[in-house]
Amino acid sequence: MWDEVIELGNYIETIVHGEVIQTLEWTTIFANKKSVRQSEFYEARNLGLKPELVFEVHSFEFNNNEKIRFPIGVNGKEYDIIRAYDKGEKTELTVTSFTGGEV
Repeated sequence: MWDEVIELGNYIETIVHGEVIQTLEWTTIFANKKSVRQSEFYEARNLGLKPELVFEVHSFEFNNNEKIRFPIGVNGKEYDIIRAYDKGEKTELTVTSFTGGEV
């Protein structure tokens, strides 16, 4: 069932020579890739968002992450998590690679 490998990313802040440096820290997990529901697509579009993919992950592996990279690795595409829906043992993450501006 868990047939896709994705990376969850969070920004980590460190201070170097008095300057705050943000870096993305990635964690690799298994997920299910799902379709964006039509109703969710249109609701998000009205808010200026463009949901592209939905991934279902184990809730214990999701730590309020901000990003997903899929496929994994340096050639993967980075997506912003625009919605996290907790369903108990599983969490659905709706993602977009487009944020802000005209849709």
